Order: sequence, then structure tokens, then C-alpha cells
Amino acid sequence: MPKSTVPDIREHKGAIGSKRLVMITAYDAPGARMVDEAGADMILVGDSLAMVVLGYEDTLQVTVEDIAHHTAAVSRTKPEALIVADLPWLSYHISIEETVKNAAKLIRAGANAIKLEGGRRRIPMIEALLSAEIPVMGHIGLTPQSINAMGGFKVQARDTKGAMDLVSAAKALEHAGCFSIVLEGVPSQVASMVTTSVNIPTIGIGAGPECDGQVLVLHDLLGFEKKITPKFVRSYAQFHVEGVSALSEFISDVRNGSFPSEDESYCLSSETSEELGLYGAM
Repeated sequence: MPKSTVPDIREHKGAIGSKRLVMITAYDAPGARMVDEAGADMILVGDSLAMVVLGYEDTLQVTVEDIAHHTAAVSRTKPEALIVADLPWLSYHISIEETVKNAAKLIRAGANAIKLEGGRRRIPMIEALLSAEIPVMGHIGLTPQSINAMGGFKVQARDTKGAMDLVSAAKALEHAGCFSIVLEGVPSQVASMVTTSVNIPTIGIGAGPECDGQVLVLHDLLGFEKKITPKFVRSYAQFHVEGVSALSEFISDVRNGSFPSEDESYCLSSETSEELGLYGAM
């Protein structure tokens, strides 16, 4: 299977017989290998890294350096999936020059494209990135970097004005040159309106089944944490439960002396053992 490219993703929409796109958020080499082997189209190195891996309560604490570090880990696996890296909060809000410099750090780390949040206000940044040959994925609806302005993680576009504003924002992002748009935390009917109004793929997360693709976080999909997950998450495994059980068994084996066994230990040759024994070492 050839490496996925930005044109592949962009042209996926409307292609005869095309299946829904799949993007999975992963942050390290083992996760990237699993995602790529499973056949996902894109790997997102998301700013959710802050909450999922680094233990923060929101995404605002993660830095460009953090994202670059984890992007490089994903990139080293040489996945066939397209690597998309998030520009974190305050990395594209101050100036166009700083936006391009920060995005370049992620591209140099191994990303094939970057993702940023926001609608029309981000158009100058998007145009500058595209001028620097950096592909851009948009992200509208519930934008976690705006958690304080939005008053929390709340579903967006729940009234007529909100729905029409979202459609308008999506069209503006398409016109600016985004190759795809993430729709997060919006009613499925609104996501359907947006999807049919643009000629680039929409990738949904908490946006219903009518988007051109879906994205979820690897750790949520595999049940890495024993916690309440958002309504839009479906877990396909229970790694936390299975992992704790396996670790408990290991701890028990160590404490009762059954690990390591002779099969898991290195031994000297009988000749060397005998020589050491002659000198009182054994």
C-alpha cells in the first residue's frame, strides 16, 4: 500500500466507490505502528497529548516542542498513513511569521500536514502556511483550545445561527485552501449540512455518521484508561483492565519467586562455572 498523501485525502471526496476516511490520534512509535498496521488513512498527533499522555486537564498546556517530539516518534515508524500534527494553543495566534515558523518545526519533525483550530479568523494564517507549501487541515465546531471562551467542552452549533455560521466557516476554510476539515462536537444534522456544502472531506468526532470520515483517540478506542468517556467514543478493547490483570500477575510471580525462571535467566557454561568454583567464587 503506497504512502497516503494530501492530494489522496483531498480527492477522496466524491471518488467513485470510496470508503469513509479514518484518522486515529496516536502519540508514539508503538501506537503509530498499531494504527498503521490496522490500515488507517491518517495519524493525528493531536494536542490532546496534554490530557491523554501528559496528565493535564485540558489541551492548553502542550507546546510546539511537545508536539514536535511526539511527531518525530510517530514519523520514525515510517507509516503509510498521512501524519497530521496539531499546532497547539498560542502557536498560531500571535503573528503570521510565528505561525509559519512553528508549523515548520512540526514538518521538520516528520508531519506531512498540520491542523489548526478556528474559522475565518485563521484565514491569514492558513494562506501563509499554504504559501510556505505546508498543507493545512481545518478544525471547527467544538475547538478545545477555546475551552475558556466556550465555557467548557460543550456541543456547538445547536441553533439556526450557529449552524449557518459553521457552514459559512467551512466554506471559508475550503476557499482558503484547507484539504480537509475536522468537525467536532456538533449535531449530526449540522455536520451533514457542512459535509454537503464543501468539496473537501470532513472528519467527524462527535459529529454523527454523515461526515466523510471519523477520528478518535487510540487510547479511547483501546480502553487505556478506566474512566468515563465522552458520548461519541466507542471502545473496542479494555487495555486498562487487561493490563492491570497482567501486571498484577507479574507482581505476584516476582514476590513468590516464580519469576524469573531458569528459562528467563542467563547461565554460565559448566566449564566457566567450574573454574569460578575453584577460586571460591561460587
